[in-house]
Amino acid sequence: MSRANDEPKKPIPPRIARGGWLDALRFIVGALIILYHFREASPVPLPQLHPVFDRGYLLTDFFIIDSGYVLARIYGDRLAARQAPLVTYARQRLLRVIPAHLAVSLILVCIVGGAALAGLTPSNPQWFDWPQLPAQVMLIQAYGVPGGQGWNAPSWTLSALIGCYLLLPWICRALWRWNPVMVVVGATLLVIAADVAASFWLGDPIYRLPLRYGILRALPLFVLGVAAAYYGSRVYVVPRLAGIVGMSAGLALVLLQTFGDFSLLSLGLMTIIIWAAGAVPVLKPSRLIEHLALMSFSMFLTNEVTRIVWFGLLDALGQETLVSGVRWVLWGVGFIGAFVVAALFRYGFDRPVQVWLNPVSARRDPARRQAPLPKAA
Repeated sequence: MSRANDEPKKPIPPRIARGGWLDALRFIVGALIILYHFREASPVPLPQLHPVFDRGYLLTDFFIIDSGYVLARIYGDRLAARQAPLVTYARQRLLRVIPAHLAVSLILVCIVGGAALAGLTPSNPQWFDWPQLPAQVMLIQAYGVPGGQGWNAPSWTLSALIGCYLLLPWICRALWRWNPVMVVVGATLLVIAADVAASFWLGDPIYRLPLRYGILRALPLFVLGVAAAYYGSRVYVVPRLAGIVGMSAGLALVLLQTFGDFSLLSLGLMTIIIWAAGAVPVLKPSRLIEHLALMSFSMFLTNEVTRIVWFGLLDALGQETLVSGVRWVLWGVGFIGAFVVAALFRYGFDRPVQVWLNPVSARRDPARRQAPLPKAA
């Protein structure tokens, strides 16, 4: 037997898979985003209880970083090696977002338009300015285009992420030629530089830029997620150690948010948490966690519509006259209802449409494929 065959093989990082910590994080953060959007509708606005409830922008930033991480883990090597057809990749990304977005936009337009025809005025009519709608429907509001305010406001994230998705092939080709540690350091410095530039020229930090600058906010964070994915696919870390690092970062994040925003540092801790979740192999996938994570996109897309309809109805019925206890119960019903609506949208519309739009080969989850990983660094 040759000497080369006697040498022990280097361990390689595990593939990301459904039903594990990454999926659990996606659902938990999605639930917290719903809580953030419902915060002002409670009998006592939640930010009065603790200012952390006003920091939902960090949850959106988590999703942006996580999107970069997951897509780079799935597609990064093939995109960097020019082995994935760009047209097919772009088609999959656009079809994943646009049909569901258009359906939710149409539902909201029908609700607001129907109420107007019935002579009913929304509780906050400034949120439903018709000239603002076209930019939002076309998902161009994150590129400095006038409009896109109000309505289903969180859709600015989808607008910005589409740009990130389409740039991913070139991001991977640029980063995959460098040492993983250098890539992570470079992506971190990019976020810091972007934050300084945004604060100086635009008057807001990178992590809290308004929606018209959405692509400028999203792209550095997306690249940070891609860098974490590249590092995670090349550098093996013992799963137990990765778990300890991830849990420590989670605890540090909670402690920081207890005493202040520490937003830039929090972005770094969230990236570490995402990396650690992907570094721990999924030994016993949970179908429940997988389905909850798959529902998170619908949660993100529909919760604002649920909030508008539910609390608009309660305002029309005069909920201000009710005692505090009853109002808290009604608020809780609306909060839980957001999950119910998301599930109905996911399994009643989004999933069937995705099955119809994509052939069987495209529907197969790339994260489940057993193609070998590149050799560890």
